[in-house]
Amino acid sequence: MNDRGRWAGRNPAKDEVRNAIWDQLVADGWAIGPTRSHIPNFTGADTAAWHVTQLPAWKTARNVKVNPDSAQYSIRLRALYEGKTLFCPVPELVQEAPYVRIDPVALKARGITFELAATHQGYMLHGERIEFTDIPELDFCVFGTVVATRGGARTGKGGGFADLEAGLLNELGRIRPDTPLVTTVHSTQIIDDSAIVMMEFDCWMDYVGTEQELVTTGSRNPRPKGISWQHVQPDQFASMPFLQQLRAQLLGK
Repeated sequence: MNDRGRWAGRNPAKDEVRNAIWDQLVADGWAIGPTRSHIPNFTGADTAAWHVTQLPAWKTARNVKVNPDSAQYSIRLRALYEGKTLFCPVPELVQEAPYVRIDPVALKARGITFELAATHQGYMLHGERIEFTDIPELDFCVFGTVVATRGGARTGKGGGFADLEAGLLNELGRIRPDTPLVTTVHSTQIIDDSAIVMMEFDCWMDYVGTEQELVTTGSRNPRPKGISWQHVQPDQFASMPFLQQLRAQLLGK
């Protein structure tokens, strides 16, 4: 296949793993919509969401962060119906105010359905645009994933957005040491632990929800303490206008 992914080349080993999973999801008929260069939606995503939302930490969470992809739509919808304040990134973090706050009370007052607001188009239209520094401490964080392992390793679509986002949230103190880091995938997206080589700035997951089960990873790997600025790519600085400003604020240069 000629299309190896929009961000192919940053990590060739991970490129091969994610391309194999994208191809397999399509071949096996589990994919819903486009896969390549996406966090793929999949048959059973709503059941995977149900497994995640049975966690005690979810039930007590008030401020919940969820990625904008279709595979995690059901988690965003459950958060709003359960009265949680939802925080979602602008897709690919490419705008100046790169986050959105979605308040279910405000949505009800304006007559906006949760079903609409849980879509990334809906929350972009009806949510409140905010900066990273406006995000409160988060009680539960969900990330999009292309490939995961039972030990908590993950890789996304290759753009580095999730790891950059996690680094920013950690550096700003918005993710506590006890904040669960969670993802959902189809069971066929889980591969052997040795097949993903994680870098020091990569973010490990505590739980992986699938259509079959909730995997408790038991990961004891340290979370990134902040942004690995030396690994931020030139195209990330170019496409994410807030990054240079935030680097100047945090590093004083």
